[in-house]
Amino acid sequence: MTIPFLDAGAGYRELRAEIDAALQRVSASGRYLLDAELAAFEEEFAAYCDNDHCVAVGSGCDALELSLRALDIGPGDEVVVPAHTFIGTWLAVSATGARPVAVDPTPDGLSLDPALVEAALTPRTRALMPVHLHGHPADLDPLLAIAGRHGLAVVEDAAQAHGARYRGRRIGSGHVVAFSFYPGKNLGAMGDGGAVVTGDSGVAERIRLLRNCGSREKYRHEVRSTHSRLDEFQAAVLRAKLPRLDAWNARRAGTAERYGRALGPVPQIAVPVTAPWADPVWHLYVIRCAERDELRRRLERAGVQTLIHYPVPPHRSPAYADDPAGAPAGTHPLSERLAAQSLSLPLGPHLGEDEARAVVAAVRAASAGLAAYPTPDGQRFPLVTEKR
Repeated sequence: MTIPFLDAGAGYRELRAEIDAALQRVSASGRYLLDAELAAFEEEFAAYCDNDHCVAVGSGCDALELSLRALDIGPGDEVVVPAHTFIGTWLAVSATGARPVAVDPTPDGLSLDPALVEAALTPRTRALMPVHLHGHPADLDPLLAIAGRHGLAVVEDAAQAHGARYRGRRIGSGHVVAFSFYPGKNLGAMGDGGAVVTGDSGVAERIRLLRNCGSREKYRHEVRSTHSRLDEFQAAVLRAKLPRLDAWNARRAGTAERYGRALGPVPQIAVPVTAPWADPVWHLYVIRCAERDELRRRLERAGVQTLIHYPVPPHRSPAYADDPAGAPAGTHPLSERLAAQSLSLPLGPHLGEDEARAVVAAVRAASAGLAAYPTPDGQRFPLVTEKR
């Protein structure tokens, strides 16, 4: 049995009738941009996120960049970002002319460390950009408190967290929250796409202007901007998938629980934590292993596909080699350790029980003889901690 990391086409096969009807509806309409499907999806996704406005754009990176631009963040400004994240978080900041300022996460690797965030602030800091990594919410309240004390904006990167909740609040219900609809996401299109969800009508209107060449009226351009528009086909696909999102997230959670209970006792790996204040959606299931690369090679030979999220921290990427945001090895030690030890196992709403059991058996077998995973306090990382 070969087990793919993710079967991206399975969602279409489950919803073939609904998606085919949606695509035919758009094809027959002759209206392919900024029309009824987009408006309907924006309304539906805003309601799903318990917020007032959704503005859909061309990608998750565009959603972050246009969010910052809508807040007038640009050259000379600084935005605090995680050192452990996909580089797209950083690139969105750089695209505005602002500078990403990186800090390490908390020891569980899930959130910006508030103490390090506070220490990283300067008179140029304009915003914090927490990432809801792997589908697990960042610990927002301490970061919002810091932002409130210093007059900073908070732009949430929720590219991996469609449907997650933080202390009962839906991710997406915040001030400015950016999503991606890349095909592999929990809510994925059949192409690229993204959206900004906000309760601020001014921010929403500004992003609508920025996504459409700075124009509200054809051939009248108010500001220099770009075009970044979610097309009608992708909006229609997302509308077909949105009603299934919670059910698909529940399937992911079931697989994550199965993995955690079976792999938690394996001394060579650490399984993910769930914070007591979080309801994650398990975009990724990321274990840690001191001999990660050897474990991955063994799993590949056993027919289990895995991915590494993310092997090169942004501050060590050649993209930032000549930038002040780049930094030498050892600057962000926890992020560098996560880059060297993290391994993502197959996970998705259509991963079958037999496949999940096969992944567990393969990981247990492949771990034999590898070095035990060291934890700071000698304790195992549990899958779920007691809810408060």
